Amino acid sequence: MHYPLSVLNLIKNLTKLPGVGEKTAERYAMHILRSSQKEAEQLAADILDMKHKVRICSKCFALSETEVCHICSNPSRNNSLLCVTEQPADMVAIEKSGSFNGLYHILSGVLSPINGIGPDDIKIKELIKRIEEGKITEVVVATSTSMEGEATASYIAQCLSKYTVNITRIASGVPIGGDLKYVDQVTLKKAMETRHAI
Repeated sequence: MHYPLSVLNLIKNLTKLPGVGEKTAERYAMHILRSSQKEAEQLAADILDMKHKVRICSKCFALSETEVCHICSNPSRNNSLLCVTEQPADMVAIEKSGSFNGLYHILSGVLSPINGIGPDDIKIKELIKRIEEGKITEVVVATSTSMEGEATASYIAQCLSKYTVNITRIASGVPIGGDLKYVDQVTLKKAMETRHAI
């Protein structure tokens, strides 16, 4: 109780953010307190604005301020390619790389029976529906290489096997500039299994 109640309440709420412990929350609270009134009001306004405006795209389930996001509504995108990701942040990472010009489908999670997350809890039915429309020729599965991500990728491949669509998986392995002696065994094993001609 070294701080006034209003500061303690802010610290408590900031610790609810992922990856923010009490010390970091305290630092953030002190920064906000030292900021000008205008900066603090702008931060609060931006949070409220985001909460009011942001929704889920009705086609790909990305974050959007409109019914259909800017990627789904962009006529220059290759609408025969579909990249499946776990979360909107994964889609953003791929977009930043500039390596993909197709459309996306965001699952909003991965299969995790231990956590009670099954096929009905993520957007797999919606993915199948998109494939059934017949415009997609290739599905690029870009889930993580975690056990859950791999299980989800396998399940998707199984579900889509009866359709005339190519199902591919993003490559994984040793990062560029990575030193082999520091790469974990699972990553190294995956790199060996997915080796290719040079």
